[in-house]
Amino acid sequence: MTFSIVGRCARSGMLGLAVSSSSPAVAARCAHARARVGAVSTQNVTDPSLGPRSLDLMAAGRSAKEAIDKIVETAEHIEHRQLLAIGADGQTATFSGERTLGNHAAAEGTDAAAAGNLLKNQDVPSAMIQAFAERPDDHLGDRLLRSMRAALDAGGEAGPVHSIGMLIVDQVRWPVVDLRIDWTDEDPVSGLEAIWSLYKPQIDVYVTRALDPDAAPSYGVPGAGAGVASSSTGVTSSSTGVTSSST
Repeated sequence: MTFSIVGRCARSGMLGLAVSSSSPAVAARCAHARARVGAVSTQNVTDPSLGPRSLDLMAAGRSAKEAIDKIVETAEHIEHRQLLAIGADGQTATFSGERTLGNHAAAEGTDAAAAGNLLKNQDVPSAMIQAFAERPDDHLGDRLLRSMRAALDAGGEAGPVHSIGMLIVDQVRWPVVDLRIDWTDEDPVSGLEAIWSLYKPQIDVYVTRALDPDAAPSYGVPGAGAGVASSSTGVTSSSTGVTSSST
């Protein structure tokens, strides 16, 4: 039902993952990441609680492998679960329980791990890792989406996928990227690629708005441009009109 990749940008320290499935709203259940800690996908017959539990273990000092090993040792119904994780150091781990559905596989590479179930063939995760490694200086989001496209080109799921999500964390406490298509009868990978091309140049802008609103560019909505005053609060908003691009 699902294929996903977790990855790290060694240059920036960003961590994230992308996940796609024939099921609706896959990222709402499967995608988990924490800045300077790691990224985890918990899939197959999904237990969403395993993502935060794995991240808590890594935040407490365990490696990705140690965290996943602990989950495997202690979680109920682990035979149904498929897990993949990456830590802030780039180390990875995967697990596929004995009751993972259909044709399933996993692959690990430098700063990335990929896995899937009910796949068209077992080459899909390896193709994802290869695509992720092709241009290591690209933005992490570009690399994750390139991996998802490679998954489809290698066969993808046995049936059509309908949902996709990409989650990326950086230096702040919240995700700097959290993009999803929860259901479409079209190609969700192409859909997310289009959303990404719109959102990518604005990543830094949204972070600036949170950390220092006075330094933020125009908010891009009517009534929120330069010199707009609120009569109820007496607060005046100014804008530089500068466009920021992501790193």
